[in-house]
Amino acid sequence: MNVYEAVTSRRAVRGFTGRQVPREVLERVLAAAAWSPSGSNLQPWHVYVLTGAPLAELKKRAGERVATGDAWDEREYPMYPSELKSPYHERRSAFGRERYGALGVERDDWEARQRAAAANWQCFGAPAALFCYIDADMGPPQWADVGMYLQTVMLLLRAEGLHSCPQMAWSVYRKTVAEVLSPPEGLVLFCGLSIGYEDVTVKQPRTGRAPLDETVTFVGDPGRRLQAA
Repeated sequence: MNVYEAVTSRRAVRGFTGRQVPREVLERVLAAAAWSPSGSNLQPWHVYVLTGAPLAELKKRAGERVATGDAWDEREYPMYPSELKSPYHERRSAFGRERYGALGVERDDWEARQRAAAANWQCFGAPAALFCYIDADMGPPQWADVGMYLQTVMLLLRAEGLHSCPQMAWSVYRKTVAEVLSPPEGLVLFCGLSIGYEDVTVKQPRTGRAPLDETVTFVGDPGRRLQAA
């Protein structure tokens, strides 16, 4: 699989089989991802990988919180601006319609939406999960570094025939994650990343992307080609 194939085939998969992911594959992916760029080579990511009994325990504890209606943990960072202006508001709304529409969930069916959201904290059935932390005193450039690292991980997983789903949803169950992982003080849980083999029986629509001219501005003549020497 070349880089273009990895990029265009990557998507947030929300349905995995129980097929186990070999430890050596995860190690190979994460060893290569360590070469992701970061400002002044800070490498500000702190990663935990859960499989087997520890992941089962985390899913159990998260499931108990869902079942009892336990309130979310206070957010350590805003997931979105309080007011999303155009075109971001429209893009988010379109995603919601596609996501819940594929599940047959009506817009005003709050209980069904909650049930669908609860699958996040079961990692959508994935047998492996990565949790990515960053030091609380890091700034926006280091958060961007973490994003580049996670994208690298997801593309390498595609190269291995695996899929993933990045989940900021885990940030609101961060205390439950900490009970299992016991991270050092001063770390912020940015997201989880469910990892596994896609369950092709689960309906998962591919969300679209904005046209190039909506997000990219070429300055100069993009059609000009350099003449051969």
